[in-house]
Amino acid sequence: MRYWFLLVFLLGVKIAKAQTPIFELNKKLGRGINMGNMFEAPSETGWGNPFKDDYFSRIAKLGFNHVRIPIKWDITERTSQITPFTINATFLNRIKYVVDLALKENLYVVLNMHHHEAIFANPDSQKAKFLSQWNQISAFFKNYDERILFEVLNEPNTNLNAEKWNIFFTDALTEIRKTNPSRAVLMGTANWGGLAGVSSLKIPKDNNIILSIHYYDPFNFTHQGAEWAGGGNSKTWLGTKWENTNLERNEIINKFEYLKKFTKQNNLPIHIGEFGSYNKADLESRVKWSTFLTRWFELQGFSWAYWEFSAGFGIFNPTTNQYLTPLVDALLTNKMAEATVLKTTILYESNFTNGDNGWSIAVQPQASGTVNTSNDQANIDITKSSPNASHFQFLKPNILLKKGKRYLVSFEAQADKSIGFTNYIGKESDPYNTYSGYKGFTLSETKNTFSYSFVMTSEDDSKSRIVFDLGLNIAKISIANIKVEEVLETIESNKLVLGNEINSNIKVYPNPFETEITIKEEDMIIFRQMKCF
Repeated sequence: MRYWFLLVFLLGVKIAKAQTPIFELNKKLGRGINMGNMFEAPSETGWGNPFKDDYFSRIAKLGFNHVRIPIKWDITERTSQITPFTINATFLNRIKYVVDLALKENLYVVLNMHHHEAIFANPDSQKAKFLSQWNQISAFFKNYDERILFEVLNEPNTNLNAEKWNIFFTDALTEIRKTNPSRAVLMGTANWGGLAGVSSLKIPKDNNIILSIHYYDPFNFTHQGAEWAGGGNSKTWLGTKWENTNLERNEIINKFEYLKKFTKQNNLPIHIGEFGSYNKADLESRVKWSTFLTRWFELQGFSWAYWEFSAGFGIFNPTTNQYLTPLVDALLTNKMAEATVLKTTILYESNFTNGDNGWSIAVQPQASGTVNTSNDQANIDITKSSPNASHFQFLKPNILLKKGKRYLVSFEAQADKSIGFTNYIGKESDPYNTYSGYKGFTLSETKNTFSYSFVMTSEDDSKSRIVFDLGLNIAKISIANIKVEEVLETIESNKLVLGNEINSNIKVYPNPFETEITIKEEDMIIFRQMKCF
């Protein structure tokens, strides 16, 4: 009996040390869904998916804990375009009405600023309006309880680059704190809200920030057939599957490693504010992808919000009032399935011992830099950066890809500081479309191995090129052991091993009082000796 008390005591110490109010709030967010194509449209009916009063009742009954409401505040009908940039009172009260409906169903609400295109094009000229909007929004909702959270801006991009975004977020937070001193505020990343922007963040000193990440990888799977995506090439991705292989799973796990280290260092909880797959993908693959992501996110202690409820990515058809039940189950009830393990053979392997091995750089005038090879690695020195990562490319053509084959790409890389970058395999000539989808990664001062897999859905291409888009940052980068492998066969099914760490989060949603337990290896050794595990 005394051993059991020791176990409880040790776990209690871990719990007391780990829990803070903002982490507890993030646990309460739990599982969420986006009310997409409604209030971020040019008008509430502009994209054919208007909000309906019974939606939140439906969402709560399914078992979701929160909703994220993307809102386009910056249109003339909603915000005056001249000083003092007054938000239309009728529109504010419309959002209040929607928020109150959600709260009535005991749902938490993330209020978001979405599609502020003008600030992406010309940040400095739009800053006063942006700050005025947040001053008004936060004052309007100041008397609400913790169930309302603010998300400052969706997917900063283009000219609102990483450096400016850090400043703009901090300044918006200052406006919010004038009336909401302890309101939870979500911070996204520059460069379209993904993992590649994490390394550029400068987190303000504030105890109520949640880091929000959007995740749509593999993009050529999640956005296949989406007319607005892929520079017009999304039709070539049709037929791309997600097959729950060890290669696909490892790509996801590896990509999140830097984020987990960053948030641990900065003591930040993680919210996956968007992830989803478009309805042109086959349903079986959508179910496999969504099941793995949601269960894996929960194992990490991340809250999440699926994109979205009732449009092209959605789980509900508003015309027929029918749910897409397999996808609902994937999000809320399916258990993590076993992974399919694959074997590969090497098609190409870099060798920089005696020269460039066919690799070169393509540099636009907006960027500059050099490359040399030594110690069997390519050493890249970027001396001038650009808002467009493709303005400095390290690339090699003549990679043979065959239609219908699955490929694994891997490489080792590091930099003199933490930076985000993109890699892909695509067409060597105009229109330079990608076969693999664009893969975002983060480099650090420690050499790491990166990998991803994809299926070639286009016709055979003997001249396809592998490309590193590196132009976003002034940095010194080394890249080595670049491999392209062809998948040969399916070997067996095997349960996923989540790295070398012990399962550090025991979590079952939607219970907001569930206890998260962190167990260190040294404690686990004690417990094993006591035969508690």
